[in-house]
Amino acid sequence: MRLTLGLLLFSAITLTTGCSGDSAIDGAREQPNSFAGEKNPANDFSPGSTGDSGDNSGLAANEVRVTMELPGGLAPDGEPTRRNLRIVKPDTVRVYQTNRNLQVLGAPEYTTREDSNGVTVITFENGQPLAPDVVIEAQYGNAVLRALAADADRDIKVNPFSEYLVRNTLTQYSASEFQRILDCADETSDTLCINKYVWPALADQVHDFEIDIPTGASIAGALDLLAQRADFASYVVSAASYPLLDNQSSDSISASSAEYNSIFMGIELGQTFLESSLTGSGQWGIRTGREESTSPSAETAYTYPGLTLASLDVFNINVTSLASQIPYDRKTLIHKQGNEFFTRGTDTWALNSHSTSPGGATLDRDTRLLAVRALYQSITGRNSSRTIGWTRNPYFLDAYVGEAGGDNLGPDRALAGYFSAGKAIQLESENGKLARKQTLETQYVSSLQLNLLRQEGFDANTLNGRDYNLVYFATRFSESTTPLQVESGNGLWQVRANGDNSAITQTKTYSTLNRDSSGAVLVGGDGSRSDNWIITPRTARLSTGDKNIGRLNLDVNNPAGPFGQPDLGVGASVPDGSLLAFNLVNAASSSGIIGDGLLIAAERRPSPAPQSGRYRVQGFAMGMGDGLNRLAHLNDGTLNLSGSTASLNSNTLNVVHSVDNATVAAPSSGQLSTTLEYSDKGNGEVSFTAGDLSLTGFVTADQTQFFLLFRNTVNGEEQRGLLMATKLP
Repeated sequence: MRLTLGLLLFSAITLTTGCSGDSAIDGAREQPNSFAGEKNPANDFSPGSTGDSGDNSGLAANEVRVTMELPGGLAPDGEPTRRNLRIVKPDTVRVYQTNRNLQVLGAPEYTTREDSNGVTVITFENGQPLAPDVVIEAQYGNAVLRALAADADRDIKVNPFSEYLVRNTLTQYSASEFQRILDCADETSDTLCINKYVWPALADQVHDFEIDIPTGASIAGALDLLAQRADFASYVVSAASYPLLDNQSSDSISASSAEYNSIFMGIELGQTFLESSLTGSGQWGIRTGREESTSPSAETAYTYPGLTLASLDVFNINVTSLASQIPYDRKTLIHKQGNEFFTRGTDTWALNSHSTSPGGATLDRDTRLLAVRALYQSITGRNSSRTIGWTRNPYFLDAYVGEAGGDNLGPDRALAGYFSAGKAIQLESENGKLARKQTLETQYVSSLQLNLLRQEGFDANTLNGRDYNLVYFATRFSESTTPLQVESGNGLWQVRANGDNSAITQTKTYSTLNRDSSGAVLVGGDGSRSDNWIITPRTARLSTGDKNIGRLNLDVNNPAGPFGQPDLGVGASVPDGSLLAFNLVNAASSSGIIGDGLLIAAERRPSPAPQSGRYRVQGFAMGMGDGLNRLAHLNDGTLNLSGSTASLNSNTLNVVHSVDNATVAAPSSGQLSTTLEYSDKGNGEVSFTAGDLSLTGFVTADQTQFFLLFRNTVNGEEQRGLLMATKLP
């Protein structure tokens, strides 16, 4: 049986999950929508859509619109669109059912027509398919490409991206796995399959990837290029495995809605074409979450970095939905050929927003939150002399979630690391719309996002009397004798009451990695910080009034106040005070400048570290060598503990900047695999070592999360980073 249920579910998640004006889902919903009447996303860049945009206007619920896109050399007269492709009217379009071996098995009941613009519209008599067993095939000249009919937005692009998905996923399933997916799509009982909506989302989201196809590429060449893009190929593999999750292991959050404070840091390496004198230069960047003022009035309103989880009962399916909205600051360091360095900060980069569109997710055995995530585009400098469109690729979310804090409360944390490439694009107004022009930047970003449950009436005194283990990672960009400095450290906090503040007595050790103005890479000596800091509550201004919701200020001596800029950074706590995280922003203390980055602290207890267990590893490493920069993202690795040893195995996504050649290579795949000596240092402190590779940090008291500083030397390249290892079911 073919039903439109999955697509109705997908729409229902998008439209019904927002509850309060302070939720991330509401924030995402309030953005304008460009999904009406626009067939070429190159001509109408909108912050209310993902990169693909779409057009389902004038379509019935059982209809889809079909657009074919080809590399320029195969269709020189086609209409230019994004990703260097061209829109053509196919010579023929056919629809058929297929199996995992991509054999033609007949056709569903369908008819075709042309809309007023001459675009093919397909009507499925029994409803749009939900499973990946119905293919739309389009031919133009000698080029034949396929797409899946299950595409969620019903504006189906037939192009190299859709062909890659068809060709490289269905054939990887076993016969029983493929049948499970079909059974899930066709399930009509009262216990409907929770992953019914995954394939429609996946078929849609492959078109959000901003990967340019060379003009002269053949179909085979375009597919080879996509296969070499490690971030794209990895996303497809992870997303295609997601529908196989056992429905019996899926849960929903215990609360109808749960709001989280998000502490976000993105480390980026890319290439800039914005300034003619610097075009082609490599560029480091750091993004840190911050609150955003949304009105100029005295009664200023704020958008706070946040995530919303909602539990919905839609068409007898208990579904978890999520959306996030994270305003962020950005700073960059341009590393030009010849070892010239230039910084760009808030005077160049306006406050921007990292927002995911609302969509379904799966809570796996109350431990992992899984989802395929699409990101909204954003625009800065609208109506100015430099209007920039920002677009980001989708990513697969595999987050650790903590236990619920009580009845009708959501998990107290959702912790994730992920990779997403993107572009900055020059926009120009044409006929009242913003059209894409030249690419100003390519960006490759490794992100860590700690979402900590909000609690109205949070009392910062709950932190007093506790000791915390901590790690931190920060960068410093300048145009001086040391343009790039990376500082990472770990240590101990003792938090005690001191009047209205919580006073921190600390002992921390740190190390630095520097690149000087000649381009040389220097490993700094170890240092220490022992100055005292203070933590105070940071009041949030909500639609319901000013309230404490777990947000915190971190200062040196004097509190910044509810809305001031603290000396060190802004962060948050889970309701019980066991986990804290802070975005360090221009952090400076009496013992020196720290920089911009992330600090994580968890309650310290005298329990022994775990001796066994499997943990998901996510995080990044910044690498610097003679004439190169590297960003390495650890992509869903595993850490296996066995007594005094541990094994670390992870795929990596590697972005490499060649300084002399002024090139930045797109993400390539790598592998990190090693056996480490594992040491319990006491009170939650741990270390892992294998030759020049070391991981140093701590494990939480419940033994479910490690936070670790990464340090390695490989062929003269120095690498520093930050990892999270979180419990697997």
